[in-house]
Amino acid sequence: MGGSRKFSVGLGALGLLAAFAILLFVRPGEPAVAQGTGGGATYVGVASCGGTTCHGRSEADGPVVRQDEIMLWQDPATAAGAHSRATAVLSEPRSQVIAQRLGIGEASRAPMCLGCHATPPGPRGPRFQLTDGVGCEACHGPASGWLSSHYAVGGTHANNVAHGLVPLENPKVRAGVCLDCHFGSAGEGQFVTHRIMAAGHPRISFELDLFSTLTSHWQTDRDYRERKGAVESIRMWAVGQAMALDRSLSLYSLASRGTEGVFPEFYFFDCHSCHRQISDDPNFRPSAVANPGRAIPSGMPPYNDENMIMLSAAARVVAPALGARFDRDSRAFHLALGRDRASSVAAAGNLRASARALADAFSSATLGRAQTFAIIDSITSDAISPRFTDYAGSVQAVMATDTLLSALVNEGQVSAQSANAIRGDINAAYRAVRDPNSYSPGEFRASLGRAAAAIRRLR
Repeated sequence: MGGSRKFSVGLGALGLLAAFAILLFVRPGEPAVAQGTGGGATYVGVASCGGTTCHGRSEADGPVVRQDEIMLWQDPATAAGAHSRATAVLSEPRSQVIAQRLGIGEASRAPMCLGCHATPPGPRGPRFQLTDGVGCEACHGPASGWLSSHYAVGGTHANNVAHGLVPLENPKVRAGVCLDCHFGSAGEGQFVTHRIMAAGHPRISFELDLFSTLTSHWQTDRDYRERKGAVESIRMWAVGQAMALDRSLSLYSLASRGTEGVFPEFYFFDCHSCHRQISDDPNFRPSAVANPGRAIPSGMPPYNDENMIMLSAAARVVAPALGARFDRDSRAFHLALGRDRASSVAAAGNLRASARALADAFSSATLGRAQTFAIIDSITSDAISPRFTDYAGSVQAVMATDTLLSALVNEGQVSAQSANAIRGDINAAYRAVRDPNSYSPGEFRASLGRAAAAIRRLR
């Protein structure tokens, strides 16, 4: 099962990961409604995977897969170990303060927290331990149905999937699983509301391919490709962007998620468009910059359009006709937000359909060297870069640039030496979004433009 990229992501990506304190906890599910454990299957626990002939070795010397996957999952010092630390985090002072402000008792026992900070609820066997955090089965599915076929001599991946193993090599499936906690679902404890963030919870931010790399404990080698097929970084990135927007809009459309009392659920809106410096000084100049992609009156909170910006850039290269439709639906959705909730929910449905169509287009398109370079150019083009007016979209742009450059290296289109030579430009772009309070649209665009120009020279 697979390994990290030949070309490592830079320190900037790791810095963003630490800054966001990203949630790395998952459950299979449809865009809005989590599916549970499927047919009464049972979680058997991490210990059931930990034999030295399975995934419990101390060295990556297995003949087929690494076999040290649990050691990597438990690594206390890296992003790869974040899942195993998920429940322990709930006992730390910050979590205790958040729980106190929310009035939910102990965070380590609160359903509001455990929906993502532990393996999801479901039937549990005698070896299962809640304190394991987000264990193997949180991502791969409860193992009672597929564990024996998984280690059987002559067993196949297809047979494992038929018995309940989640096929995470499929970009749509992986995105659906990760987004349950990296964005939210209708399941209990799997949605970070604005109220929870106001209590101190980190802002949610996610990009499927980059985060897959940062938490990687597998190797996409020949054996992996023979059993599961090739997993292309650019496809994972593009499909992930489409699925993230689909999930966002599906949850916004739910009355139970889209409103909080008399207010809309502000989780869905761009945090930093409202959280700006305020002054009564007559000489004060607001820092807000007009965004041409948001057809809304000044002063209204804009929907978080980070995934819309990335999808628009990718669609211009991969599916221009669908891209034009997507842009129209995006503008119509923003406009509808200024009218009433019923109009915005209807417009969200149209935009979801366009996002899903783009996910299908990305899944089937040829995404090679030329397309990758073209998407990098598109992200920094005159049609897209004026939309980088707020922090969230800019973070997505930096992560996308890093992901796409890494894809070029891993596919042998650009040498690792050449890519490392411009790592400084990529990290400079990361520094431009390191602190949301000092974010400057103009400075960011210039920094991202320099990084893109450096990548362009690698052609």
